[in-house]
Amino acid sequence: MTSTIEAAKAARLYQDPYMDWIEREGIHVVNGLGFDLHTVETKPWPRYGVNGVAVHITGRGDWASCFAIDIPPGTSTTPQRHLYEEVMYVVEGRGSTEIELPNGKTHSFEWQAHSMFAIPLNVRYRLHNGDGKNRAVVATVTSLPLTMKIYHDDEFIFENKHFFKDRIGKDDWFTGAGDLSLVRAGQNMWETNFVPDLSAIELTAWSERGAGSMNLMFLLANGNMHAHTSEIATGTYKKAHHHEAGAHIFTVTGKGYSLLWSEGDADFIRVDWKPGMVFAPVERQFHQHFTTSQTPSRYLALIGGGNARYPLTQKKRDYSTAKDGGQGTIAKSTRDGGSQIEYEDQDPRIHEIWLEEMRKNGITPQFEKFGGPQPKQAVAAR
Repeated sequence: MTSTIEAAKAARLYQDPYMDWIEREGIHVVNGLGFDLHTVETKPWPRYGVNGVAVHITGRGDWASCFAIDIPPGTSTTPQRHLYEEVMYVVEGRGSTEIELPNGKTHSFEWQAHSMFAIPLNVRYRLHNGDGKNRAVVATVTSLPLTMKIYHDDEFIFENKHFFKDRIGKDDWFTGAGDLSLVRAGQNMWETNFVPDLSAIELTAWSERGAGSMNLMFLLANGNMHAHTSEIATGTYKKAHHHEAGAHIFTVTGKGYSLLWSEGDADFIRVDWKPGMVFAPVERQFHQHFTTSQTPSRYLALIGGGNARYPLTQKKRDYSTAKDGGQGTIAKSTRDGGSQIEYEDQDPRIHEIWLEEMRKNGITPQFEKFGGPQPKQAVAAR
């Protein structure tokens, strides 16, 4: 009698077209909780004509995945065009991007470490390393897993000639200009295609997320990919929160660590980070970020599955929207059905760990400076 497994295999059930594409592509793959993109191994990627690696992080989820493109000195990638969204973050090096529209118009802009830019959907582009001595490493978070699972047709995805005119935006959005929308703390948005330096762009206060917290959301190439940059003031830390999987978190400046845990876990998972590090919490895993540097730390979060303009699910909509004009579940206490743990409700061990890190790094706690609630040290761990 045919087994259930054999029957499912014969019927071609439970397919993963994205992973099938990865195997056909012949790209080097790494799997793990997180990676230092300065040191991760890359190998020849025929499609791009340079080295690359698929950075499959444990918490990447179903919507998006990360690649790193390693461009040798003075060389360029092979021209590309595809029917999935792509946001790029420059880990190291300098160079330029050339974009060619179907109407013959072109855009070109120069980038450096800490630059971020989006490739408008389905336009032809290539990356150039402008340094004759040093390589460039560009990380890219894409919606390829979702796109491949929907269409599972390489020709349609990579050879489609449709021109998405509303994805191009204004000409000066390729030069670093943009439009600022002041919505509310935590949802103030910069709409553009190119951010020259994430370490220098001005952020806005978001005290609901933690003492001294700063934040700015991005809408890039009128796409569905969520992007935001947050800053953790030195001598402070963020409040813990959770959300869906797929948030690829890149350290831009500073150093520190994050604690990750799921409901009911007895212990924390610790991820130490510095510039070039990327990791992603798994589905509904609480995570909390702590800086241990003498200067503020910034990180970039790139998330598939929709943004504030185009939420793809009701859960995404609820995450950022509240009927009373508040923060939605994104910054609502878990006591009230939200996804954020307030300082007074956190595990007391968290503050004890942080105080020890402050002592080790010679940093004075700064919570009082920002007028925020002072997390209390536990008398004994729970």
